[in-house]
Amino acid sequence: MLKEITEAVYAAILLLMNFYFEMNAIRETNFNFENQTAFYRGKVRDVYTIADRYLAMVATDRISAFDVVLPRAIPYKGQVLNQIAAKFLKATEDILPNWVVEVPDPSVTIGKMCEPFKVEMVIRGYLSGHAWREYSAGRREVCGEKLVEGLKENDKLPEPIITPTTKAAVGHDEDISRADILKKGIVSEEDYIQLEKYTKALFQRGTEIAKERGLILVDTKYEFGKRDGVIYLIDEIHTPDSSRYFYAEGYEERQANGEPQKQLSKEFVRKWLIENGFQGKDGQQVPEMTDEIVNSISERYIELYEHITGERFEYPKEGEVLGRVEHNISTALKTLR
Repeated sequence: MLKEITEAVYAAILLLMNFYFEMNAIRETNFNFENQTAFYRGKVRDVYTIADRYLAMVATDRISAFDVVLPRAIPYKGQVLNQIAAKFLKATEDILPNWVVEVPDPSVTIGKMCEPFKVEMVIRGYLSGHAWREYSAGRREVCGEKLVEGLKENDKLPEPIITPTTKAAVGHDEDISRADILKKGIVSEEDYIQLEKYTKALFQRGTEIAKERGLILVDTKYEFGKRDGVIYLIDEIHTPDSSRYFYAEGYEERQANGEPQKQLSKEFVRKWLIENGFQGKDGQQVPEMTDEIVNSISERYIELYEHITGERFEYPKEGEVLGRVEHNISTALKTLR
């Protein structure tokens, strides 16, 4: 009898926790702000254009993998990404200007509207993730960058390599080489040379900051835009969605023993999907996202935040989350000129 009561209480607690989590998840927004001129819903962000000059970007709790938006939102994920990005954008503003004007809410950034370059600048210091999958399939060149023989998964590369992708509004981003970017006129040679310089400098800064936290910045991506002839750093940087981190302690030992690296990134979500038969290919079904899975992913993102920033995650005050976000954006927009 006692066991049955205990199980019932435990189930009730889980139900309440799940209800609380769901209430604090931002699946989507549908606001209408003063001077709003456009709205765009991306894979994980809702973006409001204000007076054709500013963007109010809401980091929702949607989660994507293999360029597919998964069916359930992950509570606090958007806040984690938005706050990590804000921290690193601030820490790199001496390298180049960025788009941020204000962060009026844990899940929102308001910034300058820029014309984005139609490539994402991916830079890799280690042979991991997509690059490793290509290498293990027998390919020795990624985006025009040649890779030497005899490398193992997660080996450090002799020098960081830039492996750009096209920026797809819908569907999959595609690998592309520097030569093809210039040949197709996607980016001018003058701008691309500058993007390469910025990418390497940002990666170096990110590597230094990660080292202070006992981490290795393995690979990451940067997005850039242009406004009034000036190149700006846009979107998020050095977050677990856009970057991969290893724990520095034990890296060499694990590598020597052929063991998986202990890492901080969204790769754990991708691995869960792969293990359950999903890689975003035609005909594949996303596995069931149970409450347990959703809550575990949320907890993992909070863990990532605390490791990457060295700060304790602060849960937002209780209340209706969408109302809070809308109010904070509206208030901040009144101060823009």
